[in-house]
Amino acid sequence: MWVVKLGGSLANSEELPLWLEVIATAGAGKVVLVPGGGPWADEVREAQKREGFDDRVAHRKALGAMEQYGQVLAASRPGFIAAGNIAVIREVLAKSEVPVWMPYDMVVADPSIPETWDVTSDSLSAWLAGKMNASTLLLVKSFVINEPQPDIEEMVRRGRVDSCFPQFTASGRFRVRVLGKGDQTAARQILTSGASAGVANAG
Repeated sequence: MWVVKLGGSLANSEELPLWLEVIATAGAGKVVLVPGGGPWADEVREAQKREGFDDRVAHRKALGAMEQYGQVLAASRPGFIAAGNIAVIREVLAKSEVPVWMPYDMVVADPSIPETWDVTSDSLSAWLAGKMNASTLLLVKSFVINEPQPDIEEMVRRGRVDSCFPQFTASGRFRVRVLGKGDQTAARQILTSGASAGVANAG
């Protein structure tokens, strides 16, 4: 089972339908789809600047932003089903469909998750991958990636993942891969074959 996180920056991109098609055709029954925050999270950032609410409030609003994007994704394809807990996620997978994670209730219920902007949907997707005993976490970004996979610390240094990402991958048994613009064929091959060669160790 894979956790696939679609970056929020893909929300209004011509790449988004291509990724959704790959997930719908090659990932049904084995992919849990995690939405980024997209433009809805950007609205939370701007609102925080205007209104001055603290990071705890911002964090929870950002979870709501992920759910807004998730609802859009769930409505985009037949067989994409909103799922807010592990039991429902497993039920959807068992029907060879694609659960789209609604993170709010699960994340808020875990006090170990810092309520700051240092924890983005990348870290939350890693947290979910650990909870689901996933084999691989695939992060889909909006930019071109035409190089060997860097290790996780290097991804943090480059700003490709948030600073808490190593914390959420350190104890996981899953592996991590990052794909980007134009990598749909590679993703399809990986999902179809179940291979995880070339991914960075999560431990």
